[in-house]
Amino acid sequence: MVRLFNTLRMACQRNQDTANFVFNGKKIVGVALNYMCAVKARKVAVPTVPLVFLKPTSSYIREGSPIVLPKVFNKVAYEVELGVVIGSRCKNVSKEHAMEYVGGYCLALDLTAQCNLTAARATGGPWTLGKGFDTSTPVSSFIPFDAVQDPHALPLWLKVNGELKQSGCTADLIFKVPDIISYVSKHMTLEENDLILTGTPHGSEAFKAGDVIECGLADLANMKFKVCDE
Repeated sequence: MVRLFNTLRMACQRNQDTANFVFNGKKIVGVALNYMCAVKARKVAVPTVPLVFLKPTSSYIREGSPIVLPKVFNKVAYEVELGVVIGSRCKNVSKEHAMEYVGGYCLALDLTAQCNLTAARATGGPWTLGKGFDTSTPVSSFIPFDAVQDPHALPLWLKVNGELKQSGCTADLIFKVPDIISYVSKHMTLEENDLILTGTPHGSEAFKAGDVIECGLADLANMKFKVCDE
């Protein structure tokens, strides 16, 4: 009875409390190589656990601001993703109860400096610089939890200059939302307004200054960004 009461109370509060996740969040947790179509296209082994990395919240931008390509990078790629906004603090959460801690969702881009990550992977180095540069995490407005009946049945797409480049569905996720929350929460505390980027389908490619990137998530969100050089 106590758990039920707390669950209902959190459900009433979470939409209001997490709507400003861009301003109030403390961290962004990304998951790499989490779509089966991407694994098959790259001909690599299917991950046995989520491949997790962190991004700073200073990388957030919203529509109306441009994506700025840093001078230090010569190859930056787009990755369209479902974002999951954490609704309340959690640690060591089971898969069965993980969705109780979801506050809502967003459409997101996880922009990646492939030139940096290629070198980092070769040497076993960190991904921080290639993932965390300014403007590398464009996000949509907050999508309330109750607006999404099933987070694992959402089509998502991305176009560059009007040409379709990525098209997929969250049904293809290797690790589902509860899997990710449970796994990450066993290693670090997830806090209200933290964002989880769940991965991108096949089709990620480099883009350049002057391009216009558009993307969408079902009929829930879409966004458009101009791209410029630093």
